Amino acid sequence: MTKPRLAFPLWGLAIVAMVAAVAAMTTVQRDFAAPAPMAKPGSLSPQQWPPLRDRFMTADGRIVDDANNNISHSEGQGYGLLLAVLAQDRAAFARIWGFTKRELLLRDDGLAVWRWDPGASPHVVDVNNASDGDILIAYALALAGESWNSPELRTAAQDLATAIGRILVKRAGDRTVLMPAAKGFAASERPDGPVVNLSYWIFEALPVLAQLAPEADWAALADSGRELVLAAGFGPARLPANWISLHSAAPAPALGFDRLFGYDAIRIPLYLVRAGLVDRPLLEPFARLGGATPDAPAVVNLADGRVTNALVDPGYRMIAATVACALDRKPIPASLRTPAPTNYYPSTLHLLALATIAQNYPECL
Repeated sequence: MTKPRLAFPLWGLAIVAMVAAVAAMTTVQRDFAAPAPMAKPGSLSPQQWPPLRDRFMTADGRIVDDANNNISHSEGQGYGLLLAVLAQDRAAFARIWGFTKRELLLRDDGLAVWRWDPGASPHVVDVNNASDGDILIAYALALAGESWNSPELRTAAQDLATAIGRILVKRAGDRTVLMPAAKGFAASERPDGPVVNLSYWIFEALPVLAQLAPEADWAALADSGRELVLAAGFGPARLPANWISLHSAAPAPALGFDRLFGYDAIRIPLYLVRAGLVDRPLLEPFARLGGATPDAPAVVNLADGRVTNALVDPGYRMIAATVACALDRKPIPASLRTPAPTNYYPSTLHLLALATIAQNYPECL
């Protein structure tokens, strides 16, 4: 499977309580190296979210991937839920969650099916899941449950987090890793398995999931994600592949996938910055994002370092600008500060990056 591409008190006290709870857990033996600055409801302005919402959300709460035959997927639903919380749009959140619960939460293990196709009958033809979508949905539910004091949303978040921890957080050698899906990527299923996708590590969500489902070792998962970001720099560009084999001691690009730093992996630096993981050795390999200049991201062939496709959409350029801000406090270019929707995926990343800057690096604006 590939893709294109708990009750809490007031918000400020809840952040302190959540981080403290993570640090105190007896089932997790290591602290997170850097506590994630939790996504803050209200970090998207009233002007930023509605254009994307109105462009990509249907009346019944389906987020449409317009560059992929108008399908929907758990990733898109998770992004939509998270953006709705950040914008404090409770009505949109309810619609997106309603579609997600009704149309994707169909598996008997508590995870969401990953793909919903409006042109297929039935609409779900692949019941496998995608762990990034599951994490985004659980994280957004937790934030919404806290922000709006909803026991129903808190319970749904906890149920999904428990399923993620039980089914998708696994040991692979001396690492704790996130399986991309329940099926298809394990050592028993692939000659180069296990295979992982580093862009599925949504670092900011892991401390929240740790409180929701402490049976899994989320701190070890965060550790392995950071270690793999450093270890999986391939070819002249020293960038990670979208899909990585952990079959041998040293990570390698996975078999059967293009050896590319591409549309999946471009999210990795955004997730690092959003989680406050901005140590220069960790983030600096992404300073150029494969392009000739810092503001020109690209898809890169990792075998020879050749640029195969320039990523000129403002959403991709916003990721490069976010890295430059986090590393060196470079101002966000004026042309990127007022996003206009283009396609679902880069437009979504654009809003997540702007929310990050507004919350944690306002000096860059």
